[in-house]
Amino acid sequence: MPEIAAHIAAMPGSGVRHILERALRRPDTIILAVGEPGEIVGRQVRDVAAGAWREGDLRYTPNGGLPLLREAIVDKLARENGLRVDVEQVWVTVGATQALHMAMALALSRGDEVLVPDPGYTTFTMNAHLLQATPVPYPLHPEREFQPDLDELEALVSPRTRAIIVNTPSNPLGSTFDRPTLEALLALARRHDLWVISDEVYERFTWGRPHVSIASLDADGRVLSVFSMSKTYAMTGARVGWLVTPPGWRPTMLRVQESLVSCVDAPSQRAAAAALAGDGSDVDRAAAHYRDNLAAATAALDARGIRYLAPTGAFYLWVDVSHASGGDVVTWCERFLDEAGVAVAPGSAFGASGEGWIRVCVASDRASLLEGLRRLPAPA
Repeated sequence: MPEIAAHIAAMPGSGVRHILERALRRPDTIILAVGEPGEIVGRQVRDVAAGAWREGDLRYTPNGGLPLLREAIVDKLARENGLRVDVEQVWVTVGATQALHMAMALALSRGDEVLVPDPGYTTFTMNAHLLQATPVPYPLHPEREFQPDLDELEALVSPRTRAIIVNTPSNPLGSTFDRPTLEALLALARRHDLWVISDEVYERFTWGRPHVSIASLDADGRVLSVFSMSKTYAMTGARVGWLVTPPGWRPTMLRVQESLVSCVDAPSQRAAAAALAGDGSDVDRAAAHYRDNLAAATAALDARGIRYLAPTGAFYLWVDVSHASGGDVVTWCERFLDEAGVAVAPGSAFGASGEGWIRVCVASDRASLLEGLRRLPAPA
């Protein structure tokens, strides 16, 4: 029997999914490990998708997406992100996951290097391996509130470096980069002629600091921006995201999109267009729920003396359990699940800099969240 390709065999798995699979086999587990919104998408959006199915709107759609959705995205980007783009710069994808993969495939050739945040979303590293590129972690240190050290980052650039991934608001950290930091990152990319791949999936959930799209600061077309309906509109299963490219890429994008997925299904696209055309009340309600859960959760951790990174975005808490994990947070998370019945994501699943930390999703109901946090061991 032929062997699977060597670079696929060496591809790392998801440490978060590992914990989730264990949790799903255990009854009555409190699951705080996965970034699943606790809200439900509005009925009017669900009705649009259901109507498309009832009407048999199940044909192929254009490679780039339905015109009504692409136009709605163009309007949204101008209104909320300060981005003035043409419809042909917007490519509807199967969630942000495909958009990220496509952006990295466009930027990286075999043997190229890509700078990825550490701690950072697991798919950044997984995609690099899948594309036979090399992920080079740029550490985000707790003593700097997990903000990038630009000198340290620049020292990682080599002749093979082709791109840098920027993720704000951050999954897993719940942190954000301010405008001066983004300007500095963009300047570094210009100095070394790098692509910038910007993951902005949690853009609508920021706490005390406005979201800035790095492409709004870009003067020479080096930013590829990734967005999603999944978290903002609680549409994780509908699988709708989009990639924003520099102008003039239509011939290339037609080929790439056709080779990967051809197109995204019509019912999900119509639902996404309806969500973007809404009054935003569902998103505001979700944001208020996540913000209030974060406030309750941080108060509970403060009361027990458990250290965490003060969240400025997304719906995660990055919690220090080094006092209990003994230098192996993966094993500790497995034991915590088995003994306490709570699933949390090990920080080292997001990179070596995450050792001793865990990611807690606060998007669930508050009672489950607080009970799960109550079971965490406090420092002696």
